[in-house]
Amino acid sequence: MPLEISNGVRRKLASKEPPVTEAEIVECFANRLSKYLYDVREDNKTNPPTRWFVAETDYGRKLKVVFMSIGDNIVIKTAFEPNPDEIRIYNKFSQPT
Repeated sequence: MPLEISNGVRRKLASKEPPVTEAEIVECFANRLSKYLYDVREDNKTNPPTRWFVAETDYGRKLKVVFMSIGDNIVIKTAFEPNPDEIRIYNKFSQPT
């Protein structure tokens, strides 16, 4: 399943401190231990639905990855280091894969 990252999202990822790379996002997909969650907040509803998860890179950096699944493609919306509340929510509501 190929990743699609728009130029605007690439710029946003590059501006993070430290920057988030495409390789780190791929590592998070590979290292994910629990299922995806859906973003059900009214202001963030999309069609198809926005999904997200928290996982670590190969070097232990924890990232929240937000994406949409469109056909066989994964469209990345953003990725960043999650805050403690996002980690708590993910741990509470996700189930092991």
